[in-house]
Parts: sequence; C-alpha cells; structure tokens
Amino acid sequence: MAALMIQGCGSDVGKSVLVAGLCRVFANRGLKVRPFKPQNMSNNAAVTAPDQAGRTGEIGRAQALQALACRTPATVDMNPVLLKPQSDTGAQLVVRGQVEGVWQAAGYQDRKAALLDVVLDSFRRLQAEADLVIVEGAGSPAETNLRAGDIANMGFARAADVPVVLVGDIDRGHVIASLVGAHAVLDDEDRAMIRGFIINKFRGDPALFDQGRAEITRRTGWADLGMAPWLADARALPAEDAVVLERSADARGGKVRIAVPMLSRIANFDDFDPLRHEPGVDFGFVPPGQALPGDADLIILPGTKATLADLAFLRAQGWDVDIAAHVRRGGRVLGVCGGYQMLGRTISDPDGVEGVAGSAPGLGLLDVETVLAGAKTLRRVEGRLTPSGAAIEGYEIHIGRTGGPDTARPVAMIDGEAHGARSGDGRIAGLYVHGLFDRAEARAALLAEVGAVSDRVDQGAWVDQALDRIAAVLETHFDIPALARIAGLK
Repeated sequence: MAALMIQGCGSDVGKSVLVAGLCRVFANRGLKVRPFKPQNMSNNAAVTAPDQAGRTGEIGRAQALQALACRTPATVDMNPVLLKPQSDTGAQLVVRGQVEGVWQAAGYQDRKAALLDVVLDSFRRLQAEADLVIVEGAGSPAETNLRAGDIANMGFARAADVPVVLVGDIDRGHVIASLVGAHAVLDDEDRAMIRGFIINKFRGDPALFDQGRAEITRRTGWADLGMAPWLADARALPAEDAVVLERSADARGGKVRIAVPMLSRIANFDDFDPLRHEPGVDFGFVPPGQALPGDADLIILPGTKATLADLAFLRAQGWDVDIAAHVRRGGRVLGVCGGYQMLGRTISDPDGVEGVAGSAPGLGLLDVETVLAGAKTLRRVEGRLTPSGAAIEGYEIHIGRTGGPDTARPVAMIDGEAHGARSGDGRIAGLYVHGLFDRAEARAALLAEVGAVSDRVDQGAWVDQALDRIAAVLETHFDIPALARIAGLK
C-alpha cells in the first residue's frame, strides 16, 4: 500500500504546506489520498466531522487543511496524537480526538512509545481506505536526543516501513549543512529510510543553486527530487505555528484598523486569516511589549489554551489598560472563545482544569461569568448572526460554560438557541464560535459594524484556489513521477 513521509531539517521548513500541495497534486490525478501526522504539537486545532456514531474530535489544523487538499472530510485518524501546550512544560494530550489529560514534558517522553500502537492503528485505517497516504513528520529526525521512543519521525517511519523524503529550507540559509548534517548524525537504519531530498522556499534563479544541489547528492547519495520556489500562495493557507504571526506592513490610509493581542498561549489564530486579506482592513497581531494601537476601530481578544494564565499575561502587558481606554473612546471589542471568557466579570477554575485551581476577575466588559468545568465542547456549528441574519459556520472547541444577563442579547442563533453575549450599547460582544469570519456573508456583516466593506469570497474557496495554484507549482518543480515511485504507486 502506497505511502510517503515528508520530514524536515527543522520546524517551520514548510512541511505542512508541501504535504498539502502534494495531496492536491495526487488527488488531481484521480487518486484517493489521505494525510497523516502521527504526533502534532499545536494550539491551532480543528474539529472533525462526526463519525458514524456521531462523535467529533480535534486534530491539528494542518491536517484539516491537508484533508481539504485531498477533498475528503477530516477524521481523528489523520492526527491521532495532538499535544496542546498550556504552559512552558505541560501540554494537554489529545488521543484520537479526545482529551486524555495534561502531561508534563518529562513524563510524556516516557509515555510516548506506548502511543505507537495507537499511531500505527490509525495509519493502517487510512491505508485501508486510500490509494496513497502522505505522512508529515514533526520537527527534525536529526534531533537525536529525542530518538528513543520516537513516534513522530523515524520511529514511525521504521515501524510502518514508510519511505522518507527530507526537506531543507534554503530561505534560512545553511541548507547544505542542514541536509548533509542530518545524513551525518542519523544512524544507519534511520538514514536508509531516506530516499531523496527536496529544497523549499528558493527565491531567484534556480540555476544559481545547481551546484549546491549536486553537492548535497554527492555527500549524501540521496536523490534530488526538486526545489520549490517561494510559494506566495502559502500565505493564503491557515498557519499552524504562532511563529508566523506578524504585524501587517500596510499603511492604514482610509482602512479600518483591527488589532489582536498575541497572547502567550494564543490558539486558533487562523480565525483571523480572512481579515488579513481584506483590502479595506488594516489588520495586525500586536506582540508582547507593544501597546494596543490607540486608533484601533476594533480589538479582538482571541482564543487561548490557558484562559486564566493568559488573562494574567494580558494584564502584565498593560493591555487591560489599553482596552479600557479603547472602550472609553467608543471603540468596539470582540472576544472569541477564551477571549469571550476574559470579557466577563469572573473566570473560575474550581477543579484546576488549566493548572492550579482558582479564579480571577475578568475585564468586566460583559455581564457574564465563566466556570471552567465539565466535558470539553467539540462541535461544528451553523447559524445566523443577530441582528443581521447573516449565515455563519464554524466550530466550538472549549472547556467551560458562560452565563449571565448579557447573554439575553446573543451574538448569534445556533441550532435555534441563543449563543454569546453583547453589551447593552452593542459595542462589546463575545462568543465561542471559531471560523466566524470564514463566510463572506458573515464577514461583511461584522465588518459593516466598524464601517468596513468586504469584497472577498468565502475563505474556504480562497484556500481551495490557493491549493490548486500551489499544486501546479509543485507539478513543475518536483519530480512527481519519482515521488510516486518512492511511495510505491504503480
């Protein structure tokens, strides 16, 4: 059964985008393709479609994107192990879409080998339904200190007998050293799994690096499978790692200004991708150490993996003072998920779901209270905004229940029920729905509240078109027949 694993010389070398592009390449050839990532670490998660028993789960956002590239619904088997960091040393462990507790880094290293059976079972399920499975690694296989018990890179590749192609990022520099160095530090058995290499993110005349590619082949013996140019269309795809967040470089001009503070455990920040591409919007993430802009028309508090900790972080940055001044000037504030919880009067964590049990006062901009307790909510939703009636679709992925007088003024109606809360003057609002801006109709209605006009298509269509353009580039620059042979396609 055909399979191919894309590993990288480090994080953020473009593995997720290349896997998505290759999924679309082979799907365009009429093959039934499935994406797979054994273990992911990200706070950008997606909710899967309900299975035959009606159960939903959560997986890494990148695998949901790759499922879209395959033109198939996302399932929990596509990312059976997901780690969602909520402190510097601890993370929520999600196995096949469901939370299995919080694990400290040291303890997880001891346990991860036991998860290999889960990973292999999910992989085999995908193999049984597909012509080709394209696997994405995590980090780098050359991190030999993590090799014992590995399930994300060579540990999986050898257990499942999946051939590997290694990606080097030339935009970072030292790409020859990265690839040749990986060859040098891998043991013989791991090295034998690698059948070729790919160079990613090249700018300029590709002929200028012909000698470099030949040098890599000479030193490693690996096949040169191509070099991808800088993929501008990758910017249209949802990112997985917060390292990509950056302030918009556009001048404001007559644009409406929207600012999002970069919380320390920011989650599902791809909620705002549609705003980044709106020509009438000057959108930007505000990094720690900078004040929220005084001329913002709208401040959005994003989702977070650790609401109480990030509420304290927000206050430590002085952003609570900036938000209060913004509201006094007549500005608007929108809270999404954890950001919604922060807008209320109090947040309580009686059972220590996020760490140490306790509570804290919220920003007090909505008359609601949140208790972090009960089962995690994971569901896909459809509904309409109030009062515009604009259609929305998205998903919920949160711990906690929020209630109070301001919920009598809901932001949306979902499945016939009121959802979210709005202040009496209408300038402060919050709700749990991610993907709020994806539908063009909903985005236009929300932007109209701050005086902006939207002329964009649905985000799903925008992303789908970008995937097709990326696939077309990879068809030109990669040796696709060689990749197919390595994968075992006949």
